[in-house]
Amino acid sequence: MHRRTVLGGMGAAATGGLAGCTSRLFGSDTEGVVLGPQEDQLADSEDLSYPAYGQSLPAFELAAPLAGTTIDSTALDRTAIVTAIFTSCPAECGILLYRLAGVQQRIAESGMTDEVVFLPISFDPQRDDDAAFRTNAETLGIDLSAGNWHYLLPETPSEAKTVVEEQLGIGFQRTTQSDRLEGYDFTHAVVTLLVNPDGVVERAYRGEQIDRDRVTGDLETVVTAFSESS
Repeated sequence: MHRRTVLGGMGAAATGGLAGCTSRLFGSDTEGVVLGPQEDQLADSEDLSYPAYGQSLPAFELAAPLAGTTIDSTALDRTAIVTAIFTSCPAECGILLYRLAGVQQRIAESGMTDEVVFLPISFDPQRDDDAAFRTNAETLGIDLSAGNWHYLLPETPSEAKTVVEEQLGIGFQRTTQSDRLEGYDFTHAVVTLLVNPDGVVERAYRGEQIDRDRVTGDLETVVTAFSESS
């Protein structure tokens, strides 16, 4: 069954080139991962629309405008949190990013700021700009000065569709809402990937109500394993 066709459409929203092949074997039976199989995963990884446990993060290269740089997913050398958002989102994205800000704080308290990077990808390049990102960060308590949080921005809606929906398998659809959000909104799936430094997905968390303690614990486990193996 082809992994970009199942459980990734907008029905799932209601309830994500390869980044470094790896030959490492950790504690799991699956090659290249640290954590054990994800018990709350909805289906086998190959049957999901987004990259899930034991699969590689797709290759993409996107601008990180607040840092004045470009992020190449194939060149990441840190454990990464990857998700897709738009800053005008009236509900899910704000909840998710607020919780990820809490994870960022917990990681800082563990002394792992330099080992983890947060990469929320906007699929609304027509409205999301530097000002929108800064306002979003200030509102939600995200620490941009830590240097490990980068909003990523496709150049065009077409590129957003390619990277977010086609490559990462996170479905979204623009809808007309003339009474708010400057004329349009999005319905979208909410998926957050935890990717190890070899570019292999360790966890794919669904929904905006992520457990900050769980995500932090997973990050710490992965970071520690890679630190000890280097």
